[in-house]
Amino acid sequence: MTPHVSAATVQARLQEALAPESLQVRDDSADHAGHAGAREGSHLSVTIVSPRFTGLTRVARHRLVYDSLSSLMPQGIHALAIDARAPGEP
Repeated sequence: MTPHVSAATVQARLQEALAPESLQVRDDSADHAGHAGAREGSHLSVTIVSPRFTGLTRVARHRLVYDSLSSLMPQGIHALAIDARAPGEP
C-alpha cells in the first residue's frame, strides 16, 4: 500500500514555495474510499491565491504548484485538484 501525504505537509510546502495570501488544502481521500486509486495515495484539493500567479496562464499556475510539490508526489499523492488564482481574481 502506498503511503499517503497529509494535507498539512502539502500546505507547509506550498506556503514555503509560493508565499500565498490564502491557502486551503483539503484531504478528499475518504470520498474516494473503495475506488481503484484510493490505495495509491492521497486525493487532495488545493485552493491557493498567490501574487506569483499574476499574469500566468492556468497551466503555468498549475505547473508552479506541481513543481513545488514534486518531491512529495511519489511519496503518496494520487490526485491533486488545483484552484490557483492571483490576488483580486474572482
